[in-house]
Amino acid sequence: MASDENVTELLAQWRLGDEAALSQVLPIVYDELRRVAHAHLRREPAGHVLQTTALVHEAYVRLVGLERMTFDSRTHFFAVAARFMRRILVDFARRQRSEKRGGGVTLVGLDDAMAVGMPPDMAILALNEALDELATMDPRSCRVVELRFFVGLTTEETATALNVSHATVERDWTIAKAWLRQHLSADGGRSAG
Repeated sequence: MASDENVTELLAQWRLGDEAALSQVLPIVYDELRRVAHAHLRREPAGHVLQTTALVHEAYVRLVGLERMTFDSRTHFFAVAARFMRRILVDFARRQRSEKRGGGVTLVGLDDAMAVGMPPDMAILALNEALDELATMDPRSCRVVELRFFVGLTTEETATALNVSHATVERDWTIAKAWLRQHLSADGGRSAG
């Protein structure tokens, strides 16, 4: 497997218009994109219409369509991809919600400690809204959540990606989880629509 530096260089070449670089980087990042997509979908209710491959392909189409986007690193690429996947799932939940009301109750969690019962379409919308609000108050903590929860990076990988200490990531992670738990519990998904 190629090193992080090789992937970063291939991504830079791709952004400069080198289609051969894209053909080299795609097989390298595809499996990781599937892992990120699978992690997103694992948090969705059973029987979700979107499948891993469809989510990867939709995110890939959006990534390829970015104008003048440069990726500082492999981690940055996957953080952007994870953000697109989150947006795709939010858009899907909004469409589903507008088509039908009600539904069963599911658990939405950020870590095992953050399980909140609410209808599936409201769960992803409430989480998305909470993360958007967290980003305005504490952008770094929101980035920690995106990298740890959505991309699946370890504490060390997150610290490296954000150029902060391991202790800072742990502190931001703890604060963000507590804030999101409180926000989702108090909100109950009511403001998500």
